[in-house]
Amino acid sequence: METAEFVRILDREGRSLAAAAEAAGTDAAVPTCPTWRVRDLLRHTGAVHRWAAGFVADAHTGPRPLGDLPDLDGDALLTWYRDSHRRLVETLAAAPPDLACWTFLPLPSPSPPAFWARRQAHETTVHRYDAEAARGGPASPVDPEFAVDGIDELLCGFHARAKSRVRTDEPRLLRVRAETTDATGDAVWSVRLSDRPPVTVRAASGRADAELAGPADLLYLALWNRSAVPSITGDAALAALWREKSAI
Repeated sequence: METAEFVRILDREGRSLAAAAEAAGTDAAVPTCPTWRVRDLLRHTGAVHRWAAGFVADAHTGPRPLGDLPDLDGDALLTWYRDSHRRLVETLAAAPPDLACWTFLPLPSPSPPAFWARRQAHETTVHRYDAEAARGGPASPVDPEFAVDGIDELLCGFHARAKSRVRTDEPRLLRVRAETTDATGDAVWSVRLSDRPPVTVRAASGRADAELAGPADLLYLALWNRSAVPSITGDAALAALWREKSAI
């Protein structure tokens, strides 16, 4: 997917998040994040937006902390969130593709702004789903191609890092299969688990001990622990391990 498309998705998803949060009210519980109220969701996501925008706007080349969350609530918090989201979208849309700044996942990206557009599009989509869960009613759909990209980022990026806690005492192989309507067929990953960080390849490589599968949009949300895995075959303990240990 192109950077401009990620920015468009980020723009749409942030607007939808704010609308759902406003409809729910900032005191509403967030069922997908049991310890949070909507105010916590807005404070967190808005702070992440400002943090991400800062790396690009300042061409900052090293890590820095997220910063304090705002002591705001109600309409003032919603206004602050919308401003945080707008700043991020405008910053990414205006960033030159050759800009150098800090990034944090071991994934090939055309440029740091491309990395941040992709990461924030997925961050915002997952939290938009949280806001809609708090509001109640049907959730907005996730495009299958975008969902496949997000699964790839999660498996090959987040869980390639040393801090991943998805580990097993003995070597195991977890297959992840996202069903798509694309003519190229399903998207498949093989995740080799051990007492070290997972190693993932985008292929059906080896004999799997378990497979997590389902339509790409549903599997995307399930792997982010927002819903149940649509289909589990083989050793269900590996699905339980993912649910218990994969939180980012």
